[in-house]
Amino acid sequence: MPRREVVFDIETRNTFQDVGAYNPALLQVSVVGVYFYETDTFEAFFEEDLPSMWPRFERSDRLIGYNSNGFDIPCLQSYYPGDLTNLPSLDLMFELQKHLGFRIKLDDVAQATLGVGKSGHGLQAVDFWKKGELEKLKDYCLQDVKVTRDVYEYALEHKEVKFNDRMGQLQTVSLPIDPVDASQTSAVNLSLGI
Repeated sequence: MPRREVVFDIETRNTFQDVGAYNPALLQVSVVGVYFYETDTFEAFFEEDLPSMWPRFERSDRLIGYNSNGFDIPCLQSYYPGDLTNLPSLDLMFELQKHLGFRIKLDDVAQATLGVGKSGHGLQAVDFWKKGELEKLKDYCLQDVKVTRDVYEYALEHKEVKFNDRMGQLQTVSLPIDPVDASQTSAVNLSLGI
């Protein structure tokens, strides 16, 4: 049975400063970048494309992201007709935080673990949106998805990832992630009429 996991990342049109509060639900999505294991494809979904993305999320065995439970999923929730928290998910940052006791940036993990990092920062993505540079926005988001997927793959294989601490010393942290047993998962239908 093919893997049906999904790696995703979102970018927004605005910032917490724009909405006056640290509340991801108040932000507007500009693009969602997704890697589908089932088809081995990277795809981008702008706001108007989200209805075609939901059934694919619902059929997935697991949604995988970095700070996805704290940011991406709450932000996307206002666009989704069901409850995204009912879908199985894995937040790599949350898993690392459980082992380390503190949060660490995706770029720090990717640089130390893979030797490659993100192509920029989130505020750059907001700027791309405001300037109408949608191809740059899409490319930026999909690069984050690729980096997240590669960190996830590394953790699956090695059961650990690396990061440089505040002193610049390379540290290794256990990250015992297991692949999803697809025979024990079932698709969820929350967005389609019943």
